[in-house]
Amino acid sequence: MKKNSFYIWLWGILFICSSCHDFFKESSQDLIKPSSIEDLRSVMYKEAYPYQFASDNYLMLLTDEIQCNGLLNDKYGTQHENGTPIFTFNPMMFDGGEVFPGDDVNSWKIYYEKIKGCNVIIDYVSEVSGTEQEKNALLGQAMLLRGYYHLKLAMIYCQAYNVSGVNPEVTLGVPLMLTMDLTDEFPERPSLKVLYNQIEKDLLEATLLLEENYTPESVYRVGDIAAYVLLSRFYLFRGGEEDWDKAIQYAGKAIEEGPMLSRLSIFSGTDKSIYDSDVSSEVVWCYGSKSFRAQSAIYFVTVGYQETVPWSISTELLGQYAPDDLRSNVYFSSQLVKGTYGNKIGHNSSYGGDHGIRMAEAYLNRAEALTRRFQVKGDGNDRVQALNDLNTLRETRYATGTYVAEEITDAQDLLDFCLKERRLELCVEEGFRWFDIKRFGLSVTHKYIDSGGVEREYVLENNSLLYALPIPYDAIERNYKLKQNTR
Repeated sequence: MKKNSFYIWLWGILFICSSCHDFFKESSQDLIKPSSIEDLRSVMYKEAYPYQFASDNYLMLLTDEIQCNGLLNDKYGTQHENGTPIFTFNPMMFDGGEVFPGDDVNSWKIYYEKIKGCNVIIDYVSEVSGTEQEKNALLGQAMLLRGYYHLKLAMIYCQAYNVSGVNPEVTLGVPLMLTMDLTDEFPERPSLKVLYNQIEKDLLEATLLLEENYTPESVYRVGDIAAYVLLSRFYLFRGGEEDWDKAIQYAGKAIEEGPMLSRLSIFSGTDKSIYDSDVSSEVVWCYGSKSFRAQSAIYFVTVGYQETVPWSISTELLGQYAPDDLRSNVYFSSQLVKGTYGNKIGHNSSYGGDHGIRMAEAYLNRAEALTRRFQVKGDGNDRVQALNDLNTLRETRYATGTYVAEEITDAQDLLDFCLKERRLELCVEEGFRWFDIKRFGLSVTHKYIDSGGVEREYVLENNSLLYALPIPYDAIERNYKLKQNTR
């Protein structure tokens, strides 16, 4: 039997929302249990799935995607101030509540709360009424989401797995939360290897359950295609030679069984984005909402302003797109502000969505894995297939009939091309650029302009300790066993 404290917690999360009032039947004030699959399904949709948060938006400020324009209008002082600690690579960036007035930068808190919601489903699904197929469908979704959140935490707060100077057997991961019935209120950080092994286990089990029991009713739910893409991401990020085969395998399954890539020409001249599933064929899963624009204003002023804003898309990034590449117009906008901002935000009729998984990632993941295998083994077939994946993706990003396929023979040149294509395609989305900077040990140079107009240069060195971002101070304060990252 679960601890009474956890029944009380479960009561709390369910009754925060008025729509949850009938989910649980009360047998006593401290013993409240789900009784049906519908009870758990309602919990999952509210507590396990992500919705209106933009917790990773701040990661853009660490990369070469964003530039600082200074403070030319005092009314944007808050946006300028809030972005400064991250943009200048301040090791104390998450210390103290006065620095960030909201919770949207606390990925630690947000993702562990969602993991807790997943664990409610996983712990109770065997105890409720419903068919085995219904239970397995719910279990598969919960396990996939738990793996997804743990992987996001790993990529934010840990060093990359398979890079120089990192020993996964001793390098710290993040705490694993695998049940709502906690035996240790002060969980410690396991090794990176233990963490990644558990993430892999969750994702693989979820994949089997989803394949056999569940077909998503909309792009707002995860199914087997989402699992394939996420597994290809996981194996690419873990990055061992044995992982490249698996990244290729699962990305291939997604490409074979998933939706087609969208042609960006259908978006030109519209207010639609790549995550608008009513017009975009390549959306596998999406979450978030149009309120992302308002949430992101803590850093970026996005719409309705005529003045130069403190933070905008870097001109260096924009200059990487070829003149005929439609992404420079579809993925960005500069109509109302003096400075360009990301425009991948969805405007679906019911919910909207700006985060998630797209088929473009599957092509990029497979291309990189093939390229890295080609570097080691020299199999020309890997080179040809990697180029084919990249050219297939790029052709859909140009006007019909205008794209000229690239031909690259050198292995390092092909890897560089692949990394550049990831940057152009996955920019300002899901923290991909930050994760790639970390995986490849890249340096980043920022030109910061303070409120007085003085320009200073800040450099994130190659293979920086700051690749593992500081754990928020409030988490360290609550758990005396939680070891802070070296900074």
